[in-house]
Amino acid sequence: MNPKIIHDPEAMQHWSLTERAAGRILGLVPTMGYLHRGHLSLMETLRPQVDRLVVSIFVNPIQFGAGEDLDRYPRDWDGDLAACRNAGVDVIFAPEPAAVYPAEFQTAVSVARLTAGLCGALRPGHFDGVTTVVAKLFNLTLPHRACFGEKDYQQLAVIRRMVADLAFPVEIVAAPIVREDDGLALSSRNVYLSAADRHAALGLSRGLFAARKRYAAGERRAVELAGTAHRTIVDHAGDACALEYLVVCDARSLEEIVTVDRETVIALAAKVGRTRLIDNIILAANPEATGKNP
Repeated sequence: MNPKIIHDPEAMQHWSLTERAAGRILGLVPTMGYLHRGHLSLMETLRPQVDRLVVSIFVNPIQFGAGEDLDRYPRDWDGDLAACRNAGVDVIFAPEPAAVYPAEFQTAVSVARLTAGLCGALRPGHFDGVTTVVAKLFNLTLPHRACFGEKDYQQLAVIRRMVADLAFPVEIVAAPIVREDDGLALSSRNVYLSAADRHAALGLSRGLFAARKRYAAGERRAVELAGTAHRTIVDHAGDACALEYLVVCDARSLEEIVTVDRETVIALAAKVGRTRLIDNIILAANPEATGKNP
């Protein structure tokens, strides 16, 4: 069965209010479309937990900075519709930007400390755009649960903080990174990669996996783990991967740490050709539990 398609924000909210009044549990997977197996994993994670599953497809203009890829961000409506149909999605919410941000729109939602580093330091205003649109999507779709991927770990942490701080009655469900068989993290932006770029991009996951292997072998110094990741990336890709950051940080505060003695994330961002990619691995307090990614 084809999902119901709703474009109008008021109609979306009315549908959600009606479903909630009938006692149904609603779930939301927010996306910017061009759906791949990573997105589908979010739907698969949430589908058994809810009565009605909503997927939003909205390329959010206010989270793109000047010179970023808003205009060329990949889109595939027919493919997205087919993917949602196969995943058992009940509603696709696909508003136009002018409906989400009318001419008089002037409000922003901002999370402070968690956005200060990593991608937040390099993309001013990006996370304000993310939290603003997610807050609005929550108010329009009224989900009981919403699923986000661990691939954009900083985004996940920021949204969790926003939900806690503003008392949104939404449970945030996290889904692990989905990777290609060779380890490359799935991303809509992978479509930009040439064959040579894609080969170089494999150095990112290989670097992270090398660091995790050293951690599992007993290394706890953050500088050594980061150094292992960096050397592995350079050995594989040379200067084809231009690292923007490679940081070992506390998984909750996202502050850099010296010793890995708590749940930790090693996060990186890099330019491969013209394409900006992000990736991470989570190191659990128990090294035997760090095998989420291959």
